[in-house]
Amino acid sequence: MLMDLDPSAPKDFDFIIGQWNVKHRRLKDILNGGEQWVEFDGQSSTVKTLGGFGNIEDNHLHFPDASIRAKAIRSYNAKTGEWSIWWLDGRDPNSLDTPVVGKFVDGVGRFYADEVYNGKAIKIRFVWNATNPNKPTWEQAFSADEGKTWEVNWQMEFTPSN
Repeated sequence: MLMDLDPSAPKDFDFIIGQWNVKHRRLKDILNGGEQWVEFDGQSSTVKTLGGFGNIEDNHLHFPDASIRAKAIRSYNAKTGEWSIWWLDGRDPNSLDTPVVGKFVDGVGRFYADEVYNGKAIKIRFVWNATNPNKPTWEQAFSADEGKTWEVNWQMEFTPSN
């Protein structure tokens, strides 16, 4: 049974609710000066939860060597006005990634976290661009210098599926 949505629930992620085809571009060699990108397709489906104060995105990613399943889990903190986003990868079903936290301004959401990548402390940035709700985009970037510079290492372009 679908729960009723709270009328005061945020609308920030309403653009991604539904079924999508996804074009992925992922940097092959991350934080090593790599310039070669790998492209692959995927699908995603997002539904609201927590009365509209959250959503769950189910992903099927078709990497060149294997297809995997993953979920993005998002929740909104009404006190801070910020979203938290967790990633659950089907290849490691016992752990959630450190959540990135942030908010939308003028249709663009920026979310940040401190994390460790290959034994090195880094900052992570997600950017959701919903300024064109019929073709939203997402990108992930890492910084190894406390956010002075960023290396974009994953991009996704969403188009509605029929």
